[in-house]
Amino acid sequence: MKIEVFNTLIWWWMTLGLIIMPLQFRIAAPYGRHTKTSWGPMIDNRVGWLVMEVPSLIIFSYFIITGNGFTLDFRGLLCFSFAGHYIYRALIFPMLIRTTNKKMPLAIATSAIFFNTVNASFNGYWLGSLSSESGHSFVIGTFQILGMILFVTGFSIHFWHDRYLIRLRQETSVGYVIPYGGLFKWVSCPNFLGEIIEWSGFAMMCWSLPAFSFLCWTCTNLIPRAWQHHRWYREHFNDYPKSRKAIIPGIF
Repeated sequence: MKIEVFNTLIWWWMTLGLIIMPLQFRIAAPYGRHTKTSWGPMIDNRVGWLVMEVPSLIIFSYFIITGNGFTLDFRGLLCFSFAGHYIYRALIFPMLIRTTNKKMPLAIATSAIFFNTVNASFNGYWLGSLSSESGHSFVIGTFQILGMILFVTGFSIHFWHDRYLIRLRQETSVGYVIPYGGLFKWVSCPNFLGEIIEWSGFAMMCWSLPAFSFLCWTCTNLIPRAWQHHRWYREHFNDYPKSRKAIIPGIF
């Protein structure tokens, strides 16, 4: 595929994300605390997480293996960073959650499979083939080091707050409660904030259109989702901290 055609497809892909974003402020995706059975057949929550996240790992790995993207240099680090995140999301996270009889709509898992397939294909194909064909230079400079710091920081925030929420649900028998640990002091969804920071760092490290499209979609998905969570907390808890924002401390 020519680089011009590839870039045009990604611009259209990002445009689709921006078009969908306002709808996600109006309609909460019906899984987790927003679960609804009116969206069709339901599947086990843990199975759902596995089947909708594992395509990213498989498809990305396919493009890297069949291309020439995995080398023992900075490009290899980028490949490991992407794959490492999805090893956690697809294989480790579903084993950590301890939900009993919790379901999600099959439609949600299907839509996530579609997104992960497209996203992993774009990033895998670029890192595995197009980056070398286009002469992209993977030189480690100040910008890339800052990106690495952001990626590790974002993943750490995401992972820690995921584990905090899992422990919190294990320790209570009354359903959802107000979280107070870590960055929950300032925002309702620090795990989402961590993901945005993480993929901002990845975009800085790659400095490629596919990586920026991933960041774009991360924001268009997680910012509305955080707002929906924040509104849910405020509707269900009269004592919910009024100073707490949805996802960006002190701003939103």
